[in-house]
Amino acid sequence: MKNDMKRNNAGFTLLELLVVLAILAMLAGLVGPKVMQQFGKGKHDAAVAQIGNLKSALELYKLDAMNYPQSLDALTKGVNGNKPVLDKLPKDPWGNDYQYRFPGEHGDYDIISYGSDGQPGGEGEARDIASWE
Repeated sequence: MKNDMKRNNAGFTLLELLVVLAILAMLAGLVGPKVMQQFGKGKHDAAVAQIGNLKSALELYKLDAMNYPQSLDALTKGVNGNKPVLDKLPKDPWGNDYQYRFPGEHGDYDIISYGSDGQPGGEGEARDIASWE
């Protein structure tokens, strides 16, 4: 009887721990890619929002200067004695500069983030995010 009581208080066996670890590894394998996918989508959504903010800043600049600037850097400088539209230019969520073309090919101007790879084109997190889309 004393041996049975010792066995019950002994804790988990190595086999039980290995089974639990295997189950946790399978769950991580199933859930991990979904979490990373949502993380990438969050960066994409942040870039879309920042491009929207840059578009608003360009419209404010145009009110003062009567035209869009030649570069995004102009947004951080005052026009006609007014305060700058932006204190600092944002980087895209991957730490790259937004690309700006004036005049644009798809409108008055184009703003583009080249995604995670910083290169034109790409798929997934590396796909381009543009102001005209």
